[in-house]
Amino acid sequence: MALWLERVLRNRVDVEDPAEAAGRIAMSPEALKVLAEDENGQSLLKAAELKRRAASITELRGLSEDPAATEHDLQRALQTQPWIFGGQFIRTAAHRRLVSGDEVDIPLLRADGTLHLVELKRAMGARALVKRHRNAWVPTSEVHDAVGQAINYLVGLDENRQRIREEFGIETRRASALVLIGHPALHPDLAEEDLNQVLRTLNTHTNRVEVLTYAELLDSAERSLGGIPTTA
Repeated sequence: MALWLERVLRNRVDVEDPAEAAGRIAMSPEALKVLAEDENGQSLLKAAELKRRAASITELRGLSEDPAATEHDLQRALQTQPWIFGGQFIRTAAHRRLVSGDEVDIPLLRADGTLHLVELKRAMGARALVKRHRNAWVPTSEVHDAVGQAINYLVGLDENRQRIREEFGIETRRASALVLIGHPALHPDLAEEDLNQVLRTLNTHTNRVEVLTYAELLDSAERSLGGIPTTA
């Protein structure tokens, strides 16, 4: 623990003596009290949060690579981690059913109160994401159906914008959606970057819906930690 804290303090925060500060905190039998009272306590609280996030990414990677993992498993692991989707999201909305008949998987809120939907599909349990068509790779119906579902959610939000704002205080005029689906390991014959490029090309033609694999989302979240290790 002391070595890990030292590395975090040295690379991520401004502490005069990272080794000494890390050792002092790690060896304290009253760690929480020390964190609150030590002059470097705020830095160490930040280090603890970074470690928690790194551990979350490790857990989610394992889950996304498990063929038996269901959409519910993935939702349960992701819904308390809004930071994974990007720094613009401040929290998860309390209500998932904003429109009658539609229940979104993860409703995220930006700082201005605008809604962003996350629609979850299976990762390793999904069917193929791309196929060969003539001389190119194109998304399969698995992807298009998921995008169509997200678009239908957005249409419902647009049509009920006034009521949703009055009842829940959520703005849906500029709502957008993310579809999380599949994993590069589903296509061992295709380079991961090539798979990502097919989905990025699709994203350029859908104005309010983005499609990502779980691997690409977690890679991005890991980069946001700035080099903090995500393995034990």
